[in-house]
Amino acid sequence: MSAANPPFDHAAVAREFDIITKALERLKALLAEAAPETEEFDPKDPANKYEIPYEAGGSMKKLTQRGVEITYRYFDRGRSCYAVAILMGISYGAAAHRYNAWKKLGGAQRVKQPL
Repeated sequence: MSAANPPFDHAAVAREFDIITKALERLKALLAEAAPETEEFDPKDPANKYEIPYEAGGSMKKLTQRGVEITYRYFDRGRSCYAVAILMGISYGAAAHRYNAWKKLGGAQRVKQPL
């Protein structure tokens, strides 16, 4: 073999293929978990968020009380922070913050608020 054509490492390719396959399986599971169910509410409803304008222009969106309650209801159903973030269109950090607040309120045993 010449220096321009090093030997093909089948084992290395197989390891990389396994890593990619496992990552795709995790992604598929996450997407399946995040898939919307038949709900009595729409997680993307505009009523779930409100805008806070910046003085210099632009704005930031925050969850309304309704949006917070819908987030909590997803946690009641066992959804992960990643799934809730995808469903609600919020960051993972915001979902994790809401998850901690949900746990402090008693988790699935908390008093549910009307939508």
